[in-house]
Amino acid sequence: MTINEVRAKYLAFFERQKHVVIPSASLVPQNDPTTLFTGSGMQPLVPYLLGEPHPKGTRLVNSEKCFRAEDIEEIGDNRHTTFFEMLGNWSLGDYFKKEQLPWFFEFLTEEIVLDPEKLYVTAFIGDERNNVPKDTESAEIWKELFAKKGIEAKVVDIGSEADGYRKGMQGGRIFYYDAKKNWWSRAGVPENMPAGEPGGPDSEVFYDFDTPHDPKFGDECHPNCDCGRFLEIGNSVFMQYIKQADGSFALLPKQNVDFGGGLERITAASIGNPDVFATDAFRDIIELLSHFSGKAYDDSRFTRSFRIIGDHIRAATFMFADGVVPSNTERGYILRRLIRRAAIHADKLGTSDKDVEDSMLVRAALITIEKYKGAYPELGGEAAYQTIKNGIWEEEKQFAHTLARGMKEFEKIAAEGRISGENAALLVTTYGFPYELIAELAKERGLDTDEEAFKVEMRKHQDVSRAGSEQKFKGGLADTSEKTTRLHTAHHLLLKALQIVLGDHVKQRGSNITQERLRIDFSHSEKMTKDQLAEVERIVNEKIGEELPVIRSTLLREEAEKLGAQMEFGAKYPDTVSVYSVGPSGATIENPQFEKAFSIEFCGGPHVSNTEEIGKSGTFKIQKEEAVAAGIRRIKGVLE
Repeated sequence: MTINEVRAKYLAFFERQKHVVIPSASLVPQNDPTTLFTGSGMQPLVPYLLGEPHPKGTRLVNSEKCFRAEDIEEIGDNRHTTFFEMLGNWSLGDYFKKEQLPWFFEFLTEEIVLDPEKLYVTAFIGDERNNVPKDTESAEIWKELFAKKGIEAKVVDIGSEADGYRKGMQGGRIFYYDAKKNWWSRAGVPENMPAGEPGGPDSEVFYDFDTPHDPKFGDECHPNCDCGRFLEIGNSVFMQYIKQADGSFALLPKQNVDFGGGLERITAASIGNPDVFATDAFRDIIELLSHFSGKAYDDSRFTRSFRIIGDHIRAATFMFADGVVPSNTERGYILRRLIRRAAIHADKLGTSDKDVEDSMLVRAALITIEKYKGAYPELGGEAAYQTIKNGIWEEEKQFAHTLARGMKEFEKIAAEGRISGENAALLVTTYGFPYELIAELAKERGLDTDEEAFKVEMRKHQDVSRAGSEQKFKGGLADTSEKTTRLHTAHHLLLKALQIVLGDHVKQRGSNITQERLRIDFSHSEKMTKDQLAEVERIVNEKIGEELPVIRSTLLREEAEKLGAQMEFGAKYPDTVSVYSVGPSGATIENPQFEKAFSIEFCGGPHVSNTEEIGKSGTFKIQKEEAVAAGIRRIKGVLE
């Protein structure tokens, strides 16, 4: 099967079980400064799993776009990808184990037509210290399901993952593991959970590719072995308990199901190949690269390069579509790193053509667009096409210059006789060198590299970036002070003024607002003229002087879209949204007069109640206008 077929079958199957299909959230989390990217299917649904009612009901299903930056260094084996789709279905206080496990088993064996003999499952062994019982209910359900297929499912107690390498399979089909493998809570294992935190056991399903066990991973094979024989394809989390103040666990009044299944992994199982890069998600890209490089994917000297290019460009394509642009910090740094690593490996394959607009990396991105735009409309359309195409090509060209500059720095460092962890981190963060390139160059010169020290330095760098991200308030605001609030409302006026002066193609692509200045990133391909900048300033100050009311309204998303309310490119919004309109004079909460408003935007606030309050901080001035990426400009403005 193809990934599109598997996804469609999954959504249709759970629709038949009375689930409502909800859209994927953006890769850029909304109002969650704790993480750079959406990294799991349940992440956008945490409020609802914790008790908030969902507007679509108690049975939900979707395929969620996910990205895990920590997996970048893992890319090259047959199972890890940075970007992936997580198939998910949720019960919010509705059904539980006796419905969930049979449904997923039916989906795998009847819809995807996997051989049940190839399926192995796990359950929670219990935690005596915390008085949490063994999940015998899940094990019994699994025994019955396998029995209906004529399979006698032996139950085996494993314990820890380390115990698995000692005990082995023992003829088992259902395996009990400890809390580190089969328990879920945001805090981890039961003893780490604070009072009031919900959690519960989970039950994983593994597909057996029947490949030989590699003893370098351990003496015996078991479902959680990393040798490659078994591939986890789905995990049902049963949010069943809540921790009490005295440390004990009680049953939740409403028990939830949170299921996550790797789309690429289930597709790999459907074709009987443990290599997720053999699925159609990557096949066309690999064939393109193989054709133009003259190198074979199954040539072990080049397999890793094929996989890195396929993975990284697919991830980059989705990032661009969700509004991320290459930069030296936070999400932009990750995007830049992906493209540059892909460029390094394109060079290894002999397909590097950074001086050609339709480079191999650009072509790989276009293949991704064609494959996914039916399921993800944000990839379709001319604007997305140009953003992705130009963004990758410009980054390739820039990287070529960066490499030349960085090589000079590398040679200076190499002259010292070794590459320290600090110097390696400098080359990565400042000059964009992938670590593997540093290691390769050092090896050619017979120099030692301190990889452990490098990892320590990179963790420091990531912590600083993450701390910077956590300081941001939702909507790009640094805080909710009076000065920041005034600049935030001026930001709305600025976006509309840019559209009036430059055209309706202008869309917001990012923002950051502090007490000192506002910053807006917007779609526009040319440097603004002095006259254009002056006219934008004039319009903003005119609207401030008109003393226009600023009205907050709560609307259905579809209704707000019909009004033409502006939204940030790539952002995903809930079914009910907050909208701020500026003007006209006389507008009120009861009668916002949207049709006469100067601007209308999706926004969470805070804002001034009237534009005259902005003027109390001074006159609006544009400090700087510059390019930040292909087709993306940036303005910094102040009130003085």
